[in-house]
Amino acid sequence: MSPLGFGNAGHRLVDGAESVWQALQARASWIWVAALTFVWLAATTWTYPLLLPDEGRYVGVAWHMLMSGDYLTPRLDGMPFFHKPPLFYWLTAGALAVFGDNAWAGRLVSVLSATLMVTVFYLFLRRYARVSAAGRTVLILAVQPFLFGAAHYANLDMLVAALISLTVMTGADAVFRREQQRSDRAAILGMYVLAAAGFLAKGLIGVVLPGGVLFFWLLGRRQYRAMGRLLWWPGILLFLALILPWMVAMQARHPGFFDYYIVYQHFQRFLETGFNNPHPFWFYVPVVLGLTLPWSIQLWRWLHLHGPLHAGFVPPARRSEQVDRRVLRGLMLSWLAVVLVFFSIPSSKLVGYVIAVLPPLAWFIQETFEQRKEETAPDVRRSLMRHALVALGLCLLAVVVLLAFPQRSSKSLAQTLAQSAAPGDRLVMFNQFAYDVPMYADWRSPIVVVTNWDDPGVLQGDDWRRELADAAAFMPDHGADVLWQPSRLQDALCQPGHPTTWLMAWLDEADRLPALAGRAPVGQSRKMGLWRIAAGDAVSGCGETPSNAPE
Repeated sequence: MSPLGFGNAGHRLVDGAESVWQALQARASWIWVAALTFVWLAATTWTYPLLLPDEGRYVGVAWHMLMSGDYLTPRLDGMPFFHKPPLFYWLTAGALAVFGDNAWAGRLVSVLSATLMVTVFYLFLRRYARVSAAGRTVLILAVQPFLFGAAHYANLDMLVAALISLTVMTGADAVFRREQQRSDRAAILGMYVLAAAGFLAKGLIGVVLPGGVLFFWLLGRRQYRAMGRLLWWPGILLFLALILPWMVAMQARHPGFFDYYIVYQHFQRFLETGFNNPHPFWFYVPVVLGLTLPWSIQLWRWLHLHGPLHAGFVPPARRSEQVDRRVLRGLMLSWLAVVLVFFSIPSSKLVGYVIAVLPPLAWFIQETFEQRKEETAPDVRRSLMRHALVALGLCLLAVVVLLAFPQRSSKSLAQTLAQSAAPGDRLVMFNQFAYDVPMYADWRSPIVVVTNWDDPGVLQGDDWRRELADAAAFMPDHGADVLWQPSRLQDALCQPGHPTTWLMAWLDEADRLPALAGRAPVGQSRKMGLWRIAAGDAVSGCGETPSNAPE
């Protein structure tokens, strides 16, 4: 028997000592867990604007879906944007439709995803461990800086982590039900539905990661029949029926979609090293430990109890546990290791990729409180509360820092644009693409983006230029209309009948545009400025070649 839980162990079906009243209370407790988690996470998401680039990008794509009525094709500046699948956009578009164009609605999907992950984890542990262990674990999970920050950030990471976690728990539930001679079909079908949702949220990792977690867990237990049972053909057909229609529709609308979305976005980006944010293999270990403070400090106790020098430690079985603790621990270990190792392999690493490790990590941390036998129960509870209060303080401090030191956002410039622009005006962005402007300014026309598009370096980077260039490949005519060289902008402004043009540029780059010579910005935010060139206004530099035009 492995002390880490990969061996087979006996099962406990139900706690026979649990009273009817206790059972009713336990069934209602998940409502309190969900409500308190949601209130805690959602209370401050409105206090600061969407951050650039990620929040502006993903909420902006969802806003465009809502405004255009086209919910099939994600678009960036009117062009197909296939870096990510559509589920986040669909859900966020719904939130914006109900609650309006604001940061709280934009971040609602992340808040709900975190709430769902915490609540289902509580239900899972309530069913297969003890109520006290479930309560401690979800407290540790919900009140920690990493989850709090992820729930406050409007991108795909929190949604994907929640769906991966739910798929793992539903698959494990199916295995436990089968071992307890209960029907497992609904759980298996639920696992495939959740895996399909994960695929529609961020592609193959929504299937590969939960599949890897369950595979290595069952392999360690030598449960080969359970592996075969999870590969149930009706579930596979259901999975395909859920994911294929969108991809087939996109391939029919936009030839080349499969090659770009599957081959390039899934495999090349995972294996290549030329993308942003390169970090060493061990990058996530200090990141996870640091972002889960103060809870992560307790992990040394777990290592002390379960490390090589104490490999024989196994907690005593409890009547209130429906499965052997070692089996549950093995699932958590597989869950933690697969997610951590998988995302450590590629060179490009972002912090949000590993949010799915937080549930099993919270479980291991709660075990350290559970096993502090040298202390009395009140002392352990006080220690738990002290940790929770410190974690809560760190979370709120992060919000205060964001308010005191605002991060990059175009909201104020967009509001100026919304108040002053007229129908038919043209919006131009020079050497940047401010993703949040269309939503905040309610700007529904295409935006002209000016940079040196002929520069070979445009296609070698991994930023807004690459995103727009890739999108333009699916709609070359539209791309030609909105992606301009600097010389084309100057020529357009030199035309006598040019429309009123609003131009956004970095303040330190304004002198690179002759048309802005002698003009003061009508608005500025941090390092960004907004200029207005009225219809028909004469501009400087007509007949000259812009200093930054390509040779």
